[in-house]
Amino acid sequence: MKFHVVTIFPNFFRGPFDYGVVEKACQAGRIGIQVHDLRAWTHDRHRTVDDRPFGGGEGMLLKPEPLFEAVEAIWPERASGVREPGKQVVLLSAQGRKLDQRLARELAEAAELLLICGRYEGVDERVAGHLADQEISVGDFVLSGGELAAAMVIDVVARLKEGVLGNRDSALFESFGPEGLLDCPQYTRPADFRGLRVPEVLLGGNHEQIRRWRHEAALEKTARLRPDLLHEVRKI
Repeated sequence: MKFHVVTIFPNFFRGPFDYGVVEKACQAGRIGIQVHDLRAWTHDRHRTVDDRPFGGGEGMLLKPEPLFEAVEAIWPERASGVREPGKQVVLLSAQGRKLDQRLARELAEAAELLLICGRYEGVDERVAGHLADQEISVGDFVLSGGELAAAMVIDVVARLKEGVLGNRDSALFESFGPEGLLDCPQYTRPADFRGLRVPEVLLGGNHEQIRRWRHEAALEKTARLRPDLLHEVRKI
């Protein structure tokens, strides 16, 4: 899978992709990440990417010209109005569909994602309405820019791709998996830490009892921490 990131701060991504499963997936050729400097598609000596909004108001907006030119340079078919299946332009925006595991699984079906990092007060609406295939938000809050959001999207989606995680089941048996529950409580050694003991069922070796305990514990934890998720739970 290939990721493109269009940003005015390309150096931001020197850190987030240099660690963990994303770095290993890149090294193994499981995914590719290419970061593009939006200012490469400007045509004035100041390399201007933003301007004031019509009608007045606070802040600046990213201009449509460099963003359209960037996408059309990366995917030339877009200049002819062709939208190839498997390629999606995603605008990172506080106004977009909220990122969750279900959306991540949808995005993981794509062959390529092109992520546009908004900045300032946002982007010209013609980018959202005519260039992007969808807008995605990482939460109901406002970030200074889309770079952190883009890094999150890449991490969330990449780990769903075949071979990125060491264990193929790791992305299934965790929070927001097929049942929509939070993950069950997990424990490791020592079995008794300062009088806090690991549940005995986990020490007994009965896999069916452990499976039932984990499901019940996941239900309890979800009800306690995220009761809003319970209406989507599919009983096993």
